[in-house]
Amino acid sequence: MQSELKTSTAASLLEYFSARETEALSLIRRLVEIESPSGDVEGSRTVVDLLVEAVSKIDAITSIERIESHNYGEHLRVRAFGGSEQAAETILLVGHTDTVHARGSLSERPWRVEDNRIYAPGIFDMKANCALALETLRACSVLKLKPRGEVVLLLTCDEETGSATGRALIEAEARDARCSLVLEPPASGGRVKTGRKGTGIFEMEAKGRAAHAGLEPEKGVSAILEMARQIERLHALNDAARGISVNVGVVSGGTRSNVVAAAARAEIDLRFSLTDEGQRVEDVILRSQPFDERVELVVQGGINRPPLERNEKVLSLYSQAKTVAATLGFELGETQVGGASDGNFVAALGVPVLDGLGIDGDGAHAAHEHIIVDDLARRGALIAGLVISL
Repeated sequence: MQSELKTSTAASLLEYFSARETEALSLIRRLVEIESPSGDVEGSRTVVDLLVEAVSKIDAITSIERIESHNYGEHLRVRAFGGSEQAAETILLVGHTDTVHARGSLSERPWRVEDNRIYAPGIFDMKANCALALETLRACSVLKLKPRGEVVLLLTCDEETGSATGRALIEAEARDARCSLVLEPPASGGRVKTGRKGTGIFEMEAKGRAAHAGLEPEKGVSAILEMARQIERLHALNDAARGISVNVGVVSGGTRSNVVAAAARAEIDLRFSLTDEGQRVEDVILRSQPFDERVELVVQGGINRPPLERNEKVLSLYSQAKTVAATLGFELGETQVGGASDGNFVAALGVPVLDGLGIDGDGAHAAHEHIIVDDLARRGALIAGLVISL
């Protein structure tokens, strides 16, 4: 069941988030200035310290859980608006606290305000949106806007490296959810993401035989030559019409130019729009056979994230978000992208997912990473409006 967002409620939300801009930006800056690259246990825990401090001040919070993640730090799970009278199914908000930026990035590119933009490592993907999630819960609490069911906020600490420990938590929460709002950065122009490709990661190793390239090359078996042939075969699997992209992004091998290479390896990235297509190409890659039968070929890896498919459930959720945005006075666009997120895991369980709900900006994973300040209030109002109308 969905309900319309009243014009008066929309106005109250916009007013609230506009009034809270200074406090929200202060929290965002404090989060950004705690560097927490994936695998940095200290940084992860310090970020969670700050988030727990902030969320503890919100009246609607019913539980706060810090969940240990070996070699990564801590995941954070927050439950709000709980109670026996509430509907059994939850609204799941998903995000992550880790970034791709190594320690020291902040000293090279410190917090910088320029016109209507704020630049800093990890601000767009997605420290600003961790803060926005808390502000959304606070807004609903302060304005007495009670959602139709419990809201669960899950912020993981290993998303950027594949969610090795976060995936199980996400899937467990998703099984009790009627929908999920993913606070990843939006696409250009603030468009939400109604489709994401699934991902696969593979490693291929060729084992040949070394020999002197000048004296007796015929005694050698070149692993590099074998790998070159395999790379051509792998790239031939690309099929844009079927949503398949295969890329060999890292290659290494050999020892010296005058030695027939005895070993070579390659790292392979697979992206796919449909589950069946992904499984088909995964099977092709894993069953790779050597062109030269004297070479031993070893392939490891597989699909890491299923796709977020643009289905009717997703489009219905987007339609609701578009209606809420219109009530708030702006048009909400949508797109499909090649990158994956933790929302992919939720979608694979049949739960409607709307991704890319974070603050507008640009430069995810890049040196020019930034958010657009003026989008903070309307983005917060959009998420809050969705939470109370779903």
